[in-house]
Amino acid sequence: MKSVMAILFLVRAAAAQMPADSILTGGKIITMNAADAVVEAVAIRGGKIAAAGTTASVLKLAGKTTRVIDLHGRTATPGLIDSHLHFASVGPVYSINLSAVHGMQDVLDRVREHVAKAKPGEWILGQGWDEGKLAERRYIYAADLDAVAPNNPVWLIHTTGHYGVANSLALKMAHITASTLNPPAGTIDRNAKDQPSGVLKEEAAMTLVTKLIPPYSREQMRAGYLTTMAELNKEGITAIKDPGMDPENWSVYSGLQDDQRLTIHIFALWHGGTTLAYTQEVVKRIQSLPKAQDDLLISGGVKLFMDGSGGARTAWMINDWSKNSTETDTGNKGYPLTDPQVYRQQVRLIHDAGIHVGTHAIGDHAIDWVVDTYAQVLKEKPTKGLRHSIIHANIPSDHAIAAMAAMQKQFDAGYPEAQAEFMYWIGDTYAGNFGPARCLRLMPFQAYLRKDVQWAGGSDYPVTPFAPRLGIWASLARETLNGTYGKQPFGMAEAVDIHAALRSYTVWAAHQLFLDNKIGSIEIGKDADIAVWDRDPYAVATSEIKDMRCQMTVFQGKVVYQDTSSSWTAR
Repeated sequence: MKSVMAILFLVRAAAAQMPADSILTGGKIITMNAADAVVEAVAIRGGKIAAAGTTASVLKLAGKTTRVIDLHGRTATPGLIDSHLHFASVGPVYSINLSAVHGMQDVLDRVREHVAKAKPGEWILGQGWDEGKLAERRYIYAADLDAVAPNNPVWLIHTTGHYGVANSLALKMAHITASTLNPPAGTIDRNAKDQPSGVLKEEAAMTLVTKLIPPYSREQMRAGYLTTMAELNKEGITAIKDPGMDPENWSVYSGLQDDQRLTIHIFALWHGGTTLAYTQEVVKRIQSLPKAQDDLLISGGVKLFMDGSGGARTAWMINDWSKNSTETDTGNKGYPLTDPQVYRQQVRLIHDAGIHVGTHAIGDHAIDWVVDTYAQVLKEKPTKGLRHSIIHANIPSDHAIAAMAAMQKQFDAGYPEAQAEFMYWIGDTYAGNFGPARCLRLMPFQAYLRKDVQWAGGSDYPVTPFAPRLGIWASLARETLNGTYGKQPFGMAEAVDIHAALRSYTVWAAHQLFLDNKIGSIEIGKDADIAVWDRDPYAVATSEIKDMRCQMTVFQGKVVYQDTSSSWTAR
């Protein structure tokens, strides 16, 4: 035994003396370690961090073959992590991008342009519209689309993904008429004459149309993933938590892994359905998969839905929704997307199998139900380390925050996975729907800090753009895009500083991918996932954080993105 230990010691000692593959120096290195240290240089060897410290100490690892990169005053951070990004959604790559339109005519012009290139009967697909960004401040309706697309079915998904609009031809193909009843946990919006308006809310209603749309081919999916991955790297992203996986997505991801094409860590959650029988099959599938051999592609758990959307006013609330900020949407408290008792059985099944679960919950009623469910199953079967999460957790009650704090402390569970960027990108719609009082509770990051609640940051792409700099900035600024109801309708009491905001997109997010011992900070032995920026987020004004530009991204020691327009010196 002593001889074995001696050999291991010699091997480790020899490895420590091996020269680094590369060294970054000449700038600032924000490590995000426990002390939040900022150092001068970092060395990389074998895809791992070999050293981080002063320039003099790190350069001792330089050898004849070491590539020394001069940052020229730039700042490096750990590679950024998005704890909720729908990577499997390739629709944004292939459909009409409506995220930047400002009025109904803009929408119709873009649809008309695509109709001109399509054959009669071909589907016209678009995504990203938001009535809060339109000058008319209303939904797009079938009647609008019919004028430019009478002979092509049209489906335009809202930026939240929880509602969309179909034209009359698509409604006809789906057999949606004035007599069609709302499906359970779904809404067919109707106009003043009680006719379907074209707007369909939540999966149960949207599926009536979307099931008719031809799926993307495997080749299209693979190409779309590669395109998106390159764009993620361009924004300094090196890891994501991808919710809502299905077997086909997983198969394509596995193919990319086999071909060594992955340049991000992917922690995937399987879609858990709304019935216990469906969830049982998902649990069996997860249990049948081999354990991850590396930290690149991980079958991580199950995603469930408790409620709907803050944009569609379908999320499950304690009190009626607002509209236009000061009006009341009388009688509308939203609704559960899963029967609450069935949901509780689903969570119990997943928890008892020792599997991580994340639950979509927007409204305060939904969040209360989720944290109470987690607390109940943890009491029945105390299990530490499953890190069950509350996805979105937009306006948690004091009770919910206290429950999160207790579960995190006792069981390493009950983590909110928040999207600060909602306040910016869909903030005008949110401000109108939540109303002045509830707006002040949105994304209560200061309350989390006071209660020692840790959260993970994300984008919910394609709901919002995936650039983490926008979410980091929004955590500090809490500003909306257009200021429809004022520049900061969510107030500043819940704003945090740059240190907490950046931690939520690095080491705290890594925790929710079960990779906190491998990524999320620049520390010896961790993966060399690093993003290099054109400015120091710790030093610049809040307003500048939104405009930060990533100039280099390193993934497991390899440069996967570099801004060729910037000057670099390497030797």
